[in-house]
Amino acid sequence: MSAIDIREVLARARARGLKETSKRAVRRVYHSLEQRLDLRSLDFPLEAGDIASPAVGRASERTPLAESQAIGWICTPPGAGSGGHTTFFRMVRGMEERGHRCTVLLYDRHGGELDRQRALIRANWPELEADIKAVPANLDSFDSCVASSWDTAHVLASRIAAGSVTRPFYFIQDYEPYFYARGSLYALAEDSYRFGFTHIALGQFVAGALRREAGVDSEVIPFGSDLSAYRLISSRQRSGIVFFARPDTDRRGYDLGRLALQEFHALHPAQEIHIYGSRVRGWGIPLTQHGTLTARGLNELYNRTITGLALSFTNITLVAAEMLAAGNIAVLNDHEFSRQVLTNPEAVWAAPSPSQLARALGSVVTDPHRADRSIRAASHTGPSWAGAQAEVARIIAGGAS
Repeated sequence: MSAIDIREVLARARARGLKETSKRAVRRVYHSLEQRLDLRSLDFPLEAGDIASPAVGRASERTPLAESQAIGWICTPPGAGSGGHTTFFRMVRGMEERGHRCTVLLYDRHGGELDRQRALIRANWPELEADIKAVPANLDSFDSCVASSWDTAHVLASRIAAGSVTRPFYFIQDYEPYFYARGSLYALAEDSYRFGFTHIALGQFVAGALRREAGVDSEVIPFGSDLSAYRLISSRQRSGIVFFARPDTDRRGYDLGRLALQEFHALHPAQEIHIYGSRVRGWGIPLTQHGTLTARGLNELYNRTITGLALSFTNITLVAAEMLAAGNIAVLNDHEFSRQVLTNPEAVWAAPSPSQLARALGSVVTDPHRADRSIRAASHTGPSWAGAQAEVARIIAGGAS
């Protein structure tokens, strides 16, 4: 390092403090190593041979099959508490209950240990009876296969042989190109809707985005609520607020939530702030961190807290309905597609800015009638997932649900 560099570092340390200057130095070193070692290639979600062309795709025939099919359900290995996997596995379970032979096929770009991944699924989704295997090189042994994300749609398209009778489906919970800036991953995600699969869209927002952005049609299935896991269990005094933190998933509004909660704490310092999901650092305010929680643990946390943030900037997060079912008054970033799905009248909608979200949280914790609101919120139960499961069965089985 030259003398000029040293002077620059010292000047920054005086202006910004040693801690922030050290962070910036570490980031510069990381970016240098990232370029030299090509670390970014590790984040690419597909093997080169699994990138499919839209020309490879083929439409599934919609004729009824035998009462019991062999169905492969392709997904990436889940982490504990993954909401997208939970919804996908609910559809698997619905087909199991109808007598179909289901196999969860894990696509792991990085070659993780299958036994560990299988054990994690068994521990976190014990109701699932399906076999759990690595996705094979050829999928022709299945009557139907269901992709669960844009990368697994590429895998499905690339591993069905020409002339195969395997029927391909794509269970779509979000318009996934929105996850990225315009570029390579955006384009590959967009291509996943052009393989000719039968699209099963969760909710009208996804169906509308598919039609508007990609020019493709889909079968629409309704959202549901987990009526057994999330419910009012206590009439005790509530206090504090809750936030599901996902720093690596920008569409879940982590930075916006952090700024809003810092502002909320300045206005209401006596209210405890509970964080679950990822453990976070550097907020500069008191936090109670819970890490990953089971559905039972979450329901208990929602029952003891007054309100919380349920942020999502693509499809609506299921966290909102789960909070409300437990009597927690969820505060959401206001958007038309969210209002179409969540009809609970006790939900609070706010403009997506730190100050507006903080004020919305404050309006709930200072409401003298908040106990009555909690009871009303929990009594407004939405539909279960049975309707979605029945629709998926109708679509995949080609007839009866």
